[in-house]
Amino acid sequence: MLVYPAGIDLSSSMLRCVARVIAAHRRAMGSWWRGLAPSRQALLVLAQLRRGDTYAQLAAGFRVGVATVYRYIRETVELLAARAPDLRDVVEVARAKAYVILDGTLLPIDRVAADRPYYSGKHKRHGMNVQVLADPLGRLIWASPALPGAVHDLTAARTHGIIDALAAAGVRVWADKGYQGAGGTVTVPYRDRWHGLPEGKRAVNRSHAKIRAVGEQANAVIKTWRLLRKLRCSPSRTTALVQAVLSLHVTVAR
Repeated sequence: MLVYPAGIDLSSSMLRCVARVIAAHRRAMGSWWRGLAPSRQALLVLAQLRRGDTYAQLAAGFRVGVATVYRYIRETVELLAARAPDLRDVVEVARAKAYVILDGTLLPIDRVAADRPYYSGKHKRHGMNVQVLADPLGRLIWASPALPGAVHDLTAARTHGIIDALAAAGVRVWADKGYQGAGGTVTVPYRDRWHGLPEGKRAVNRSHAKIRAVGEQANAVIKTWRLLRKLRCSPSRTTALVQAVLSLHVTVAR
């Protein structure tokens, strides 16, 4: 296999952040020697998450075994996922915002047609449903655990308790028509054919769409990590991967 240098469009501060997490974990375990230094292990993990490189490609590039690559990635992803903000943390952040934008995104997975629980009728493909919260500037502040793609966005949001938590905190939420009937502090557009709406309601829907469109940036941020564009691992690993990515963005943004 040929090996060549390549760049990753991530900051050095993110690399240092992951390296510190790995180094602290090694000290806690009393593991003083590994095949790769913490910074190199961090680079390996970021390369896999950002570029979606295979274990074989990473093993050749970093001159370690495939089993070592698997172990390093799994270890680091779990460490990062454990540092992701929980619902209580997110509500505290949301309190300081004028409002937040709630949206659902589907992370495609490599499943066969028989796996009906993972098939999203809305997107016409198999995937995992992840609920995403963004601030008024479109910055990612929370991503939920993953549920099978067949789960409706409103059902998923209620399952995670995000709607009730934000309502209890008095935080205004903007969402699309998929969240009709959510109640609480959730605001959705008027539901009817465009030509069937009076001009006043059309104007409201246009304003609503402009606000909600900013929230799409948070979904786009998640999809910049190529591994999440088409998951080929077990669906049960999706939550840890999403939470690891969330942890990276939230930590570096501080």
